[in-house]
Amino acid sequence: MEPKDTMQTIQQTRKIEDSQRKESILDIMSDKYCREILRITMNKPMSAIEIAREGKIPISTIYRRLQNLHDSKLVRISGSISEDGKKSFLYKSKVKAISASCNGNDVEINIVPNITVSNILEENHVS
Repeated sequence: MEPKDTMQTIQQTRKIEDSQRKESILDIMSDKYCREILRITMNKPMSAIEIAREGKIPISTIYRRLQNLHDSKLVRISGSISEDGKKSFLYKSKVKAISASCNGNDVEINIVPNITVSNILEENHVS
């Protein structure tokens, strides 16, 4: 059984500085499917099929959006290969929240990472 504090969320806002990444994130924020995928995968990793089913989104759309989200570093992919050679991938949102503001030509984007203490322990192989 995990201690209660391992599920605690770590709130740390990160400001995006790179203008190309800002444009990419703005595109994602304006796409209803990308927003839905981030919402669905925020609390647990899911397969593309599970995401499609829960979000009622066509599977071809899911794969295209997952690629966009991964390219923009907003989704984490983990995978495995079974004994019979079948590949299986799980996707999890790397963000809890994204905010954007515009003041003239200056666009500011801040991201709250989807990090919990248990994520850190898993990544560092600590039990």
